[in-house]
Amino acid sequence: MKAIFLDRDGVLNIERGQYTYLTKDFEVLPGIIPVLQKFKQNGFILLVITNQAGIAKGLYSRDQQELCHQKFQHLSGQLIDDFYVAPDHPDFSASLSRKPDSLLFEKAIAKYRIDPKKSWMVGDKERDLLPAKKLGLQTVLIGDTPSEFHDFQ
Repeated sequence: MKAIFLDRDGVLNIERGQYTYLTKDFEVLPGIIPVLQKFKQNGFILLVITNQAGIAKGLYSRDQQELCHQKFQHLSGQLIDDFYVAPDHPDFSASLSRKPDSLLFEKAIAKYRIDPKKSWMVGDKERDLLPAKKLGLQTVLIGDTPSEFHDFQ
């Protein structure tokens, strides 16, 4: 299997510069849904790997974060195959799940039998890409629009 691993904030939804946990603030990045549809048509599994430190900080709940993911799934026609969430923050709880560590990537690779050499990680920060590079995935660092990675095959 081949997969596209995606960061959430700044890749799927608009990066607001603060925690996005209310569905009213969760705005899908313009143009991302057609890009994801093209990935699916080309046989990729779509997986989100996201740090959500606001949960550990007590700023929002797992349920609030999950509602944002449900909103994305509803708007996209259920394009994402799985969401992997690291709810920790080093000031509150240690975790190997949080990027730049690779545990969530390793879990997804094992669960879906993903070939890292045929797979990609798309992120908007270098920290997003470090675990993918460690595991042999190809990487794409994007800016504000998904047009930068729409030509994957």
